[in-house]
Amino acid sequence: MASLVSPTRHIARAFGPTTRLTQRRWAQVHDIRFLATHQKPDQRVYDKYKAKLEQKAKQEGHGDIDKLKSAYKEKIVELRQKAIVPGANAPLDAVVTAPDTPNAPFQPPPPPQPQPLSAIQSKAGASAEEKAGIKTLSSYIDVAKTKELPQKEIEYIWRLRHASSPNSLCAVVPTDIYQHIAATARKHPQFVLPLPKEGQGAEIHFLQWTFPSPTTCTVLFTGLAEFKLKGEFAQPHTTVTHHLDLADEKGLVLLEGTVLEDKQITVDEGKWLLMSLQKFYGKSAEQSPRRKLMEQFSQGDSTFNIEELLEEAEKI
Repeated sequence: MASLVSPTRHIARAFGPTTRLTQRRWAQVHDIRFLATHQKPDQRVYDKYKAKLEQKAKQEGHGDIDKLKSAYKEKIVELRQKAIVPGANAPLDAVVTAPDTPNAPFQPPPPPQPQPLSAIQSKAGASAEEKAGIKTLSSYIDVAKTKELPQKEIEYIWRLRHASSPNSLCAVVPTDIYQHIAATARKHPQFVLPLPKEGQGAEIHFLQWTFPSPTTCTVLFTGLAEFKLKGEFAQPHTTVTHHLDLADEKGLVLLEGTVLEDKQITVDEGKWLLMSLQKFYGKSAEQSPRRKLMEQFSQGDSTFNIEELLEEAEKI
């Protein structure tokens, strides 16, 4: 099995100062290394919510955004003080202090109250999925009854179950194909995929595989720019879960996922990333440059080339 390295350290190496992204035929590729430094976080928030701030300023009679900010100055300072997170937006050894006592160390919250015995017993009897905070397949369909149906009907029911959700991803994967993808994912649990953005270039997205229980497998997609900025505190924009409850009896793995609305990723783009993942982790990539790229990335190989990654993505 390939040795694993810290994703943050390896990403810094893979997209280091010597990397230059050039223009490809479907998009101009932005250098992701500088997305986190060219614009301050406060400015990004201001630009995103400028219209709403102007509307609120008018509603409250403040005239413009500057007067609105002045009116809420104390509240803003208080929230910023509370938002300091060591390791994310402050050094790991940072000492958080209260706003009104600058030199006093931050007091940790009181210990949690003891849980009732019934709650402890209920948690002890919970399934691995429930302990991991993952929705089981039974929360979507009646698993016992579904096992009695033929494959075609199962596929139809599964797709129909997610048809009404505009941000939902849904697929049915044959067990043998999934097994190959999962075996590759255990060797390469972290990777990066480029996503073409029409008129804007290509964004690089970081993916992570997790295997929280014997019947579930989850993939998390996070924008590389956000991951480099926030590290482990970065929030995934797309989460995809494979349910294996029917894998042995019916030869099917049911896939479902969700694309968050406020992450500037569309459902179609989420589908594209999922398709790219299957192309890189599938059996067809076994002897192709795609597998070589994954091995280089997992091993922290300095020869990992983003240009080659973009070329392979164009072929999908």
